Amino acid sequence: MPSGSALAVKTECEPLDSTERYGFGRNWQRFLQYLTEERIVEAEKSLCTMLEMNDLEGKSFLDIGCGSGLFSLAAMRLGAERVHSFDFDPQSVACAQELRGRYFARVHNWTIQQGSVLDLEFLSSLGQFDVVYSWGVLHHTGDMWQALQNVIPSVANQGRLFIALYNDQGVWSTAWTGIKKRYNRGLAWRLLFTPIFASYFALRGVFKDVLFLHRNPFIRFREYKQSRGMAYTTDLLDWLGGYPFEVAGPDAVFDFFRKQGFELVKLKTAGTGLGNNEFVFVRCRRQTGEQNCDGGSSC
Repeated sequence: MPSGSALAVKTECEPLDSTERYGFGRNWQRFLQYLTEERIVEAEKSLCTMLEMNDLEGKSFLDIGCGSGLFSLAAMRLGAERVHSFDFDPQSVACAQELRGRYFARVHNWTIQQGSVLDLEFLSSLGQFDVVYSWGVLHHTGDMWQALQNVIPSVANQGRLFIALYNDQGVWSTAWTGIKKRYNRGLAWRLLFTPIFASYFALRGVFKDVLFLHRNPFIRFREYKQSRGMAYTTDLLDWLGGYPFEVAGPDAVFDFFRKQGFELVKLKTAGTGLGNNEFVFVRCRRQTGEQNCDGGSSC
């Protein structure tokens, strides 16, 4: 299941009713109980694989919507020179602070704040970074395309932007939007939806394993932590409750960033199914319309 951490709607706009917004931070606090060395190593591997780097030595790293703080922790362990983490959800901020206290209590190069990606004044105060990371977050802001626009100035020239956004499934995405809104309206909806969809996803996985992959279906759950170090239950609840909820097809995201002077260097799609499309872009131009960074036609 996809997961992410919550940021805010535009500060100028009327905020969503609290009953409509999912509390990601509460879920991340539960996740920290399952956090092991093995999960941290898997998070490090996923960063290195997508960024196509062996480490982050000498790099600055911005974690937008840091959630549990796991990937900020991974960046620190990979040698990042400076890490800045922020999230709109105060409980998510507390999770990141807890991880910093566990593993890097005496460092001064890992900063954690509460803030919104839709607050341009806040973002501009942070400066630019070699790696800007926001996995499964910007589609939960309530204004995804504005959030995508806002992250651009945070990426240094020749810097990398690593984002993951929910795949556009057309009518199915519309249906999931309705389910997520109801899930957040009260305990009764959560008690109804959680067992129904937990059973649905579990049985779907079992049928796929037995009928098509011919393997023990329990392997799926035992090996789930190899998916970026995540936990199955945490991701399931994030998927059901993750509202606001927006989606985008890979082509739309590619076109958007190409026009802003970015080159796509890595893409991992969800195909036609649920989940996130993952993108890594390199910034080749400082602003739209400027000459490419090397004076040529590409990075």
